[in-house]
Amino acid sequence: MDDKIETAAEHAEAEALRRCGAATTLPGHAATAEQEPLPEAVAKKPLEQKSPAEWAYQRLILYIKNFEKTLDDEHEIAMGFTDTGAGFLRIEGLGYFDPDIVTFYGTDQAGGRVQLVQHVSQLNVLLRAMPKAVETEEPRRIGFELAKALDDSA
Repeated sequence: MDDKIETAAEHAEAEALRRCGAATTLPGHAATAEQEPLPEAVAKKPLEQKSPAEWAYQRLILYIKNFEKTLDDEHEIAMGFTDTGAGFLRIEGLGYFDPDIVTFYGTDQAGGRVQLVQHVSQLNVLLRAMPKAVETEEPRRIGFELAKALDDSA
């Protein structure tokens, strides 16, 4: 506990402020999910009214959508399980999203871009750019489809 004194308005404003951040060493890297504004549907419900699962779900959608924005037409998103020896991640950036998510940005052993989003209690999700299926004309963008669900639930 600290000795900081704040007015009710300052306390309310501090609670409403978004607490997140990211840093990356990638030149010309697009804005990360932590740096993008929250969609209105996500920001509308106060954080203290969300369960950890709901909040993690919403942020995973934002991470997936943001990751997909960086893919070319030859790649789609895939998920690897980090506890199965699926490879390594060369860390090139690190971010957080209060209250419970951290994310690692980097590349794998083949030079592919990799992002790991992890709940502080050990949730492991590895988002990876993989070549799109040869038989498909357009790459599938599930993040944008999932983001529609966030808007529909508002």
